[in-house]
Amino acid sequence: MAAGLDPLAALRTPADPPCDVYLTGSVFLDIIFTGLDSAPVRGTESWASGMGSSPGGVANMATALARLGLRTSLAAAFGDDHYGEYCWDALEQGEGIDLTLSRTVPGWHSPVTVSMAYEGERTMVSHGHEAPPPEPAPECPPHARAAIASLAPDRAEWIAQAARKGTRIFADVGWDDSGRWDPADLADLEHCEAFLPNAEEAMRYTRTDCPLAAAHALTEHVPVAVVTLGAEGAYAVDGSTGECAQVPAIEVQALDPTGAGDVFVAGFVTGTLADWPLADRLAFAGLTAALSVQEFGGSLSAPGWSEIAAWWQSVQGLPDQDPTALRRYAFLADLLPAAARPWPLRRAVPTIGFGRNG
Repeated sequence: MAAGLDPLAALRTPADPPCDVYLTGSVFLDIIFTGLDSAPVRGTESWASGMGSSPGGVANMATALARLGLRTSLAAAFGDDHYGEYCWDALEQGEGIDLTLSRTVPGWHSPVTVSMAYEGERTMVSHGHEAPPPEPAPECPPHARAAIASLAPDRAEWIAQAARKGTRIFADVGWDDSGRWDPADLADLEHCEAFLPNAEEAMRYTRTDCPLAAAHALTEHVPVAVVTLGAEGAYAVDGSTGECAQVPAIEVQALDPTGAGDVFVAGFVTGTLADWPLADRLAFAGLTAALSVQEFGGSLSAPGWSEIAAWWQSVQGLPDQDPTALRRYAFLADLLPAAARPWPLRRAVPTIGFGRNG
């Protein structure tokens, strides 16, 4: 069935590494309030019609990868409070993510983000204590097909180590609060296979005023540059072959953009590891991100193969559907089994607080 689809099944051999993708970072507990008419107003009380909770932070991307059928290994610190226990169980038991390289830190409180979604936008408030000291695992990073890294000075050593083991590195980057946008901060791209910034980040680092030009400039540092263009879709350049691809965004009713960037990266990594053409990888990444913004929450909204199959079945039956747009996603026809449930699908929203007998 679609939920159990393995996109790498035809490529697997007994000599494969134990995990497909390794990643590390901070796990938050996300509490999401939905159904707000507007942003909270100072001095008033607002009521939300819905609330959900789920692991957030790096857990958004880990969940997106796991739901797409990739064997995912996450190294992260978890608090020893109820929030940390909930996040650990949700990721390990609920999503099948390998947490062998993760650890629970005694006396450390889990960081928390409260997200308020309204009018397709979000407002977030976060709280966290000082991060626990790093404690590298005996073999960190592990041998994996791929690893996803956010470029930062303190990650340089493990990125190089992973690349030397033959791991394919996919990199993103955070917003530079210093305003320097120093290209030297991208030095680790020499170890990476692909870099996936958004348009603003790409243009600032390359000193260009066009995201497409920025993508081409980035191929001086990394083989594949993928620049997300928001409502305009995404653009990718493979500097090793000269191939370019651009796909428009899928028009959807966006309820909450939380985690959409993480889902996009997960979709692109999946297509790359499955050896799909560049344009198919880009289209699939955009599709998974579009499906995610139609639901609330970060990891809560990451689509699996059931959601993708249901969408594909539904979109083919829409009247006046653009044949060109359908052909762009025709590669799904040979990949997906028939959808078992009609579109749209709705995921259950987990909530902390119910006892075992509740």
